[in-house]
Amino acid sequence: MEKHLHIVCLDVPYPVDYGGVFDLFQKIKSLHAAGVKIHLHCFEYGRGQQPVLNEYCVEVHYYTRHEGHKGFSHKLPYIVCSRSNGQLLETLLEDEHPILLEGIHCTYLLNDDRFRQRRIVLRLHNVEYQYYRQLYHTEKSLWKKIYYLHESNMLRHYEQRIALRVKILAVSEKDSEQYRTEFGADNIETLPVFLPFEEVRTREGTGCFCLYHGNLSVPENEQAVIWLLKNVFASLELPLIISGKNPSARLTRLIFQYPLTCLIPDPSEAELQDLIAKAQLNVLPSFNCTGVKLKLLNALFNGRHCLVNGGMVEGSGLESICHVADGAETMRSLVQNLYTQAMRPEEIKVRKEVLAGIYNKEDNLQQLLRSIWSMDGSPVSQRQA
Repeated sequence: MEKHLHIVCLDVPYPVDYGGVFDLFQKIKSLHAAGVKIHLHCFEYGRGQQPVLNEYCVEVHYYTRHEGHKGFSHKLPYIVCSRSNGQLLETLLEDEHPILLEGIHCTYLLNDDRFRQRRIVLRLHNVEYQYYRQLYHTEKSLWKKIYYLHESNMLRHYEQRIALRVKILAVSEKDSEQYRTEFGADNIETLPVFLPFEEVRTREGTGCFCLYHGNLSVPENEQAVIWLLKNVFASLELPLIISGKNPSARLTRLIFQYPLTCLIPDPSEAELQDLIAKAQLNVLPSFNCTGVKLKLLNALFNGRHCLVNGGMVEGSGLESICHVADGAETMRSLVQNLYTQAMRPEEIKVRKEVLAGIYNKEDNLQQLLRSIWSMDGSPVSQRQA
């Protein structure tokens, strides 16, 4: 019997050019390969319609997101209310196929009694209220700080309400545990992200520079670069490459003040992968410690040594294959030590074993299929809160 599935995405999941869409697109590919007939629904607000998605889905629907003041409500978080769409709800009600909601952003329908008995699974990308609270702490603009704080408060109450209404698949055990302890969620499990990497391609030996990569237009990533420059690399005579999308003029000016630091803005995918492979050390601190950072997984699958802070790997299962430093002095010391240490075959072997144990595509696909199509055929969502 054919399996049909509605997937509701917060954004158009192609091209795969930022961390948030890796899991979305790779999950679609895996489900398609397993024979699932995918009915894709995505909110389009700048990425455009993508014909490649038709290769994996029996149909693709695009909806306009209500941006600006039209997306605000005194009852719902902006990321949810701005993705409310009556046509989407009516389309979903035309059949009884199960629904996979990609992110808290797409959960507006959970407030509609017509979906009370529908089989629905929520893919939790972050503990969203915590993510927005950390954006509040890193943002410089007063108006944006006010928005992030308000959104965080709205999301905390909203996540509390829906935590008991739906089957949840979190991307990390840390997020699962927080939902259990803080919100009382008892129908939640951890499903690792789906990745495009087929195997660990880490090279033996040594590289010739340190690397930080990420979307440089994101405030938390800009903050991480500034912190590295001022607190770690300012006193080190080692080459550092900063690479990523859309660096601000402010960040560009700062980088140029450091003679051993080079900025490579807006690299192609091939250029970025070449940098990761050739670097001696991927230095990736994070000051927004929610969800799973795809840039770290990219570095672990394709690069040599990975140096992070504790928040980057807490609850990820990756602690044993990263070098962890909390504080500038400890990170400086580890950068110096690791810069001359060759990547050894035994280290690569351990990395392969750890990553294969967590990111096994077939095992994770089977877990996803079981979560959506429960053995007894009863709905796996929408219990009374």
